[in-house]
Amino acid sequence: MMKIKMIRSRIGANPKQRKVLEALGLTRLGQVKEVKDNAAMRGMIAMIPHLVTEVR
Repeated sequence: MMKIKMIRSRIGANPKQRKVLEALGLTRLGQVKEVKDNAAMRGMIAMIPHLVTEVR
């Protein structure tokens, strides 16, 4: 498992990036979610590196 944090607002992000945030369960700025550490989740995070960060 790994924790991801939303560090920038979804305002101004394109619709595809907004859907990735929704799929990850991130709706509020500063919100932290714990997701499975697998290739699918890492691929989703790689699509929006400017909006999220990994928390250790």
